[in-house]
Order: sequence, then structure tokens, then C-alpha cells
Amino acid sequence: MYEDVAAIQHPMPAPGTVEPEEMYSDACWKVDEERKESALYLEMLSDNEAVDPLLAAIESARASKERAEEEIRQLVAYGREFIRPRPYTLNDLAAAAGMSVSGVRTCYDHTQVAAVAEALGRASREWRATDSGTPANHPDSLSAS
Repeated sequence: MYEDVAAIQHPMPAPGTVEPEEMYSDACWKVDEERKESALYLEMLSDNEAVDPLLAAIESARASKERAEEEIRQLVAYGREFIRPRPYTLNDLAAAAGMSVSGVRTCYDHTQVAAVAEALGRASREWRATDSGTPANHPDSLSAS
């Protein structure tokens, strides 16, 4: 089971998908090494009888997905709240995120804005500084009219 799960976690690249082409064998070698490392890790986990290696791999994939979703929320917050003088449009961010415009509008909140502000060491745009709602001059209020 360890090798099977590792193969699912680290798929081999298909021929023709590695650029430059002469790096294909190096890419396959790297994936093979990642598979070996993952299989060994799963085997070590299973030494503890309370840990099922397949369930542990699924939980790890779920955690990665949640981190990626949070990263998307923070990047959208950056595009809307930190870019000056004009934020990215909801349409552009929606297309990049694979979301609807309304999904992009509501995918982040002050938690993500605060995390981005901390990462950058600077405040967001002034009109988003409080939770008091969307001011009349906020770009989102213009799209509603």
C-alpha cells in the first residue's frame, strides 16, 4: 500500500510535458525519489498502529487543499485591497481563481486582509480599514449601480 499511495501522491510526468525535453529523465528520477521518501514516511507512520497510512495521506491532501484555498483568498485580498491606485477587477480575479465574480467578492474577509498586511508590513487601502461596511466610494459599490 505504501508504494501505491506514494505513486498516487507523486505521479510521473508524461513524455513531452517536461521542458526542456532533455530534463525528462531528471524529472522522472526526482519523482521516483519523492515516491521512495513518501513510501518510507507512510511505512514509518504505520508502525504506530493508531495511524492508517491511506487515511493519513488523505488527511495530508486535505490540509494541502485548505492551505491552497487560504492562499487564493489572501492573493485575492491582495489584488482587491492592496493594489494602488486601482484594485484588480473582480472579473480578472474570478477568471484567475476559477470562481464567479460574486465568489471572489466574498471569498475573503478582514482575517485575510490582516494576514496580507502582516506579511507585507503595510496597511491595506484606506476604504477597507474597518468592518463598517462598503463606503459609497468603494469600487464594489460602483458595480451595483
